[in-house]
Amino acid sequence: MTNPDWTCHGTWPHPPLFFDSPDGRLHYIDVGRGRPIVLCHGNPSWGYLYRHFISPLVAAGYRVIVPDHLGFGRSDKPDDAALYHIDRHARRLDALLQSLDLRDATVVVHDWGGPLGLYWATQHPDRIRGLGLFNTFLHRPDGKVALPLPLKLFRIGGLGELLVKGLHLIVRVFLFRAGVRRRLDATAERAYLLPHPRWSTRTALLAFAREFPSDGSGRVADFHAEIHRGLGALADRPVFIAWAKHDAIFGADHLARWQRDFPGAETLGVEAGHFLQEDAHEVVVPALIGHLRRQI
Repeated sequence: MTNPDWTCHGTWPHPPLFFDSPDGRLHYIDVGRGRPIVLCHGNPSWGYLYRHFISPLVAAGYRVIVPDHLGFGRSDKPDDAALYHIDRHARRLDALLQSLDLRDATVVVHDWGGPLGLYWATQHPDRIRGLGLFNTFLHRPDGKVALPLPLKLFRIGGLGELLVKGLHLIVRVFLFRAGVRRRLDATAERAYLLPHPRWSTRTALLAFAREFPSDGSGRVADFHAEIHRGLGALADRPVFIAWAKHDAIFGADHLARWQRDFPGAETLGVEAGHFLQEDAHEVVVPALIGHLRRQI
């Protein structure tokens, strides 16, 4: 794509910053001053998902950091699936955030951003003020996982490549249709299509789809369990949970697990699909800011 419009028609006006990792360059934004708030996206979105959060948080007196994982947004997109294993994503994000020397930070996570952002938080609990959990997951499955049909299809060699890297279905169907209750406007749709113009740029999307644990064993389940054990060091921190009630992937059972981990968490249920940042930002943003202001 020649000279893509990364301002997305003015809806993403933030100056780009970059961090060089051994696997490729990571893009992030860092705007505002005050206590840091880190906003972590999942699959198949990028930092643009939080566009409605950034200006209100900055206006409320916070410093907002929004990274793009490798393979997403303005970050590099190497066509090598091994680079997108969850542990490599997590360690790259850890390196980026450590380079910023953040302290007293609140980490807000969504979807696959959960394991990634919580890895950094559990590795450096002395840097963490609090957590925000938006329809995410981390717990080791108790047994066989009933994967949704699309995820089963994406795991089939050849077919998954056609559906995700060829037809771009995770974005065009899940993000644009099944994952939201509110229809995205044309500008937002173009913004979500912008990072992945070709087959070779969509490797990270398929890799995440294939990383979901199918049972309680294996590399990803073990890594999640390792991160989960580290949450004990954050048990006394304030936690804000915003949970979309109409999420076909992470439902009430996932919410219940988080509430067991953090029984004192402030919980907001919202009438939204998986991408609650699109469906319910008018409700979630002021609630998040209110929660942050109540932290002493």
